Amino acid sequence: MPGSHTSGAYPPLVSAEASGDEVFGHAEAEGFEQVVFGHDSATGLRAVVAVHSTVLGPAIGGTRFRPYEREAAAVTDVCRLARGMTFKHAVAGLDAGGGKAVILGEPATLRSDQLMRAYARVIDGLGGRYLTAEDVGTNQADMDLIGSVTPYVTGRSVSLGGSGDPSPATAWGVRCAFDAVAKRLWGAADLAGRHVVVSGVGKVGSALVDHLIDAGCRVTVADVAGAAVLAVRRRHPAVEVVDPADAHAVACDVFSPCAMGAVLSGATIAQLRCAAVCGSANNQLQTPADGARLADHGVLYAPDYVVNAGGVINIAEERRRSGATYDRDRAWAQVAEISTTLQRVLARADADGTTPAEAADRLVEERLAAANRVTAVRSVTT
Repeated sequence: MPGSHTSGAYPPLVSAEASGDEVFGHAEAEGFEQVVFGHDSATGLRAVVAVHSTVLGPAIGGTRFRPYEREAAAVTDVCRLARGMTFKHAVAGLDAGGGKAVILGEPATLRSDQLMRAYARVIDGLGGRYLTAEDVGTNQADMDLIGSVTPYVTGRSVSLGGSGDPSPATAWGVRCAFDAVAKRLWGAADLAGRHVVVSGVGKVGSALVDHLIDAGCRVTVADVAGAAVLAVRRRHPAVEVVDPADAHAVACDVFSPCAMGAVLSGATIAQLRCAAVCGSANNQLQTPADGARLADHGVLYAPDYVVNAGGVINIAEERRRSGATYDRDRAWAQVAEISTTLQRVLARADADGTTPAEAADRLVEERLAAANRVTAVRSVTT
């Protein structure tokens, strides 16, 4: 693979703590098509790209740039995120598969143009099976730089023909999902007077707070970054603040996790004092059993990959088969359909007597199975 190798001064990406069985275990147990390791000693690049599925189209997913305590944790994270992207694209009706990438290291000290170009060569070597976008630790400038090396990138600057930062679209999609939650719980898409706790006010969470304030909500925020909280309070002085460790336990109408995943576990669910969970964070359930725990606790769960699909729906407008240029109004009208999709998921849960998380999974599995059948027929007839 161009720009990618395993020799040099840096340790192997999969350390002694992560055996080969552990790496291949992810691929085999969860049906991954490909897991690729990229390394460039000159720049310090260590990256993992996971392609979960290309059944519906090329795998699309962001690049996360962050330090990990163990390299095995990076593999686990990227695989879990890639699988989530398959489900996100499928339930949103997009013709795209699931993929994700991580660059290991502290972006504030490791990021350089040379490193990002080396990473772009890793992506280019996949020949279009995976298209990247920005994620935690990467930004639009990174995508523009990657795009100077490989065409397999999305979310570039509007001036370069891209759709720009996907965060506003993601936040708008979460806001639209709130309408479906409100209809289910209170009979109408009216949030006036409702109390929402937003845990994580980065780019998506901060924009969501703006939408919720506009809708007449009382909002409480939490974030490990004091500067992020301060920025929100400068715009909205009435917003309340709570410690991030306590955010999930605040009495409210909706708890909205908008930071890292696995926030909903047996321990935290028991402490919830909300009617619903609806947020932008990926992989909010620590285990699949936590969907049932939420239902048993009397909390309506809006499945994360349904709720946070706004960014990928927006990006899909860059890839219209007609060749039409990106149209923001058209893209955001599609993002607004997240409310309808979530209502369909909740209706399916009612019909099947199951949880919203299981209902969303079933809808995805049915679409993937149908696509696989079509692929099998084409293979036989060609």
